Amino acid sequence: MGKADNNPQFGSIEVRDTTPTWKVLVADDEPEVHDVTRLVLGSFRFADRRLEFLSAYSAAEARALLVEHPDIAVLLLDVVMESEQAGLALVRSIREEIGNPFVRIVLRTGQAGQAPEQEVIAAYDINDYKEKTELTASRLATTMYSALRAYRDMRAIEAHRIGLENVIRSSAQIFARRNSREFANAVLDQLVELVGLEHGALYCTVDRRRDAQPEHFRIAATSGDYRGLQHDNADEALPPAIAATLHNAYRDKRHKFDHDHYVLHFIDSHQTESLLFVGETWSLSPLDYKLVELFCTNVSIAFDNLHLNDELLSSQLEMVYLLAGAAETRSQETANHVHRVGLLAEMLGQAMGLPPAISEILRYAAPLHDIGKIGIPDTILNKPGPHTPEEMVVMRTHAELGARLLGNSQRPVLRLASEIAASHHKNWDGSGYPKGLAGEAIPIGGRITMVADVFDALGSKRCYKDPWTPERIRAFMLEQRGSKFDPAVVDRLFERWDEAMALRDNLPD
Repeated sequence: MGKADNNPQFGSIEVRDTTPTWKVLVADDEPEVHDVTRLVLGSFRFADRRLEFLSAYSAAEARALLVEHPDIAVLLLDVVMESEQAGLALVRSIREEIGNPFVRIVLRTGQAGQAPEQEVIAAYDINDYKEKTELTASRLATTMYSALRAYRDMRAIEAHRIGLENVIRSSAQIFARRNSREFANAVLDQLVELVGLEHGALYCTVDRRRDAQPEHFRIAATSGDYRGLQHDNADEALPPAIAATLHNAYRDKRHKFDHDHYVLHFIDSHQTESLLFVGETWSLSPLDYKLVELFCTNVSIAFDNLHLNDELLSSQLEMVYLLAGAAETRSQETANHVHRVGLLAEMLGQAMGLPPAISEILRYAAPLHDIGKIGIPDTILNKPGPHTPEEMVVMRTHAELGARLLGNSQRPVLRLASEIAASHHKNWDGSGYPKGLAGEAIPIGGRITMVADVFDALGSKRCYKDPWTPERIRAFMLEQRGSKFDPAVVDRLFERWDEAMALRDNLPD
């Protein structure tokens, strides 16, 4: 694990990106470069947000600004500033010392001979390389679109990862509560941690044994500004519009979301109902909505003390597919590809004799094998023809990028997914990428996922090929047995060939 993975400063960054601008840092010792960049991109917009420019005239100034502004989206970086290698040294500092994997670094040089493109792309974690002479207004705008799109998607991935971990942790906290008062207070506390509450929340109990609409909703637990209302009647203590939402949630037996508050509805196996009010003047991002909905599902199950583990696993799997789907959509592959890879990996894990729990986790982790593609420029990711050597170098960085995106997590599923992302392109004979491992030294999850991924991809249409026939796929897997693929995994695939082929019929593209 590298320095970026353990960096506490960057790990604590708030990833719900609500700023009205995209921050762009121009690092160049020539003032006219700053002026021209601002002039050319002055009216640029991406996702209805303008650019906010920051300027640095040396690598040292740029590093200070990157520390001060960890939400910088794009760095337009000159190579030669206070020294001939100042820009390249800054790249290493950004990735390894500051630990910022998100900022998109576009290297701009007026002296290409001092920083040859192929060598720089191979040795440094940059995202694009341009000579200043080729950066016309239209090409600079195109570069900015690609960089900002990748930055936005990577931050969304990180936000979903952190949100998923928070939901799992919060659900575990409330599941341990048995007393209804403890349960209520735990739910309120965890909601504060999950999405933040501007004024607080309160929890109401309802006796559902009466047939008529209850006259009052008694407040059983409170937090924040509502602490003084405990034991009062919510419908009398709160504004009429909020009281109406409480009644509507009770009547319809479902959660209610309004523009400035929401009410969650719970019912247990004893037919006891509860209402949780959160407000007022709050604001939820689309991600917050999904996290609250997922949390509500888990709270409902905890409240009734039934099947919590199954629901948590289903929620995790759904979030995994959302994350994996973001990468697959960018590479114009179908969402069902990641579903099938997960199911194939689980099937092969079982056939290899792995413990059931490990095989099940493989099903959730394997779909994230290509999550690093989120950081690859569209022009390379979706190129219909063969990649140039330089493009191939960039394309292959998706393995390490995916491992870094997932590697900060302590959750077994995401840690296994990080390992798979890093190893699923390592070949049995020691070739492949990243370099360094061969044979059984390659993690078993990576070996299994490679077979599952290649098997399914060969049978799917891609921007660069038509789907292969089953006979051709089988011949290729046999040909590469012992060189590209773990022989034992290929043998298990052949043993369950019909079952593997049936997955495509059940989940077609």
